[in-house]
Amino acid sequence: MTPPTLSARAVDDGVLVLRLSGAVGSHDAAALADELCDRLVAAPAGQRLVLELTGRGEIDTTAWRILDARIRHLEEPLLVVSEAPRTVAAFAVLQPRRLRLHPTLDAALAALPGTAPATGSAGAGAGAQEPQGDPWSEVFGLRAKLRSHSLIGMAQGMLYERYRLGRPEEAFDQLRDTSQHHNVPLRVLASAVLTAPPAPARDGDWFPGRRPVVAPRLHLLDVQQPDIRDRRHVLRAAVGEAVAISDADAVELHLTDPALQHALVLEGHANLDAVYRDAVAHVTGPPALCARTRDHKQPTSTADAAADRRLSDTPEGRALLAMGSRALYALPCLTRDGDCAGTLTFHRARPGAWLASDRRTALETLAADLAAWRSWYRRTVVLDALERLHARCRSVA
Repeated sequence: MTPPTLSARAVDDGVLVLRLSGAVGSHDAAALADELCDRLVAAPAGQRLVLELTGRGEIDTTAWRILDARIRHLEEPLLVVSEAPRTVAAFAVLQPRRLRLHPTLDAALAALPGTAPATGSAGAGAGAQEPQGDPWSEVFGLRAKLRSHSLIGMAQGMLYERYRLGRPEEAFDQLRDTSQHHNVPLRVLASAVLTAPPAPARDGDWFPGRRPVVAPRLHLLDVQQPDIRDRRHVLRAAVGEAVAISDADAVELHLTDPALQHALVLEGHANLDAVYRDAVAHVTGPPALCARTRDHKQPTSTADAAADRRLSDTPEGRALLAMGSRALYALPCLTRDGDCAGTLTFHRARPGAWLASDRRTALETLAADLAAWRSWYRRTVVLDALERLHARCRSVA
């Protein structure tokens, strides 16, 4: 099954066409709905969305139902372009309230007041061609959302079974409520549910006898209580400090996710373009410099990414060079136990080494601060959230 991707093109100031390639199943539908809603929130007032399925685009019947329910708050229906028999049949059965199906893009645009046809637009059937000159710009974030929703779905299923809840939706409600109460991102909470030792289904605390952990003393990462409990604030501060110390043209911050076999997830950045962010949003292994650093647990560098054929011949390497980065330096964020909690990667447009020894020392201190904070955060804020989730699920079971 081809993974789903979205690309976008503004027909005029009032219409944004999103073109879907690949297959969307029921487990992906919520992520697609979130992406569409995000686009609407960011769109100028009055802009309409049109979702066009290419010859490779496919959404199953259950996913259409979920999508229709998730966008029920929209003021105007979402126009869908497809003449595929499966889509036509699905709409005939479901009769969605917030979706309107049209056979071609011109037909959809004609249904909107004051919108001209898309000159030279192709139909959405199997013979559809990409527009000449590639006027489509990639919409990034959908693939990252799909990975997050996969984790969240697995955590939801685990809670539903463990506590014998009445409906699977109750498990999601408790995850979302706890995420908001403790200001822990839903993906991070779901990952913790999947990797923590099993909780007792009924009586007792999840982590009996747990004692408070004193917040670490951070040397360069300038955060204080209560900011140290705010994950987004700390990560933003770390990236800002990394830029100031390194004088880099761009910085990327990855943290490992135990639920994803310690894959590196992009959690913060400065000055990375959308194409490169998408390429390194989820890194499982080399040749990406951050993965080499994670695996070897020591700094890694390349004086010229263009000359590093192992890197330059990969999608992330091509995106890196297209962004204008040449020299790279990556640091592991190591805990006291020697585990790699994440990586910091620094970019410079000019090839060659640029970091003096005193700057490297300061950056190593910053990386150690980040690792210490991450360890504390997982043992305090995240475990507090799991205990509340446990209590809430027991109360509604």
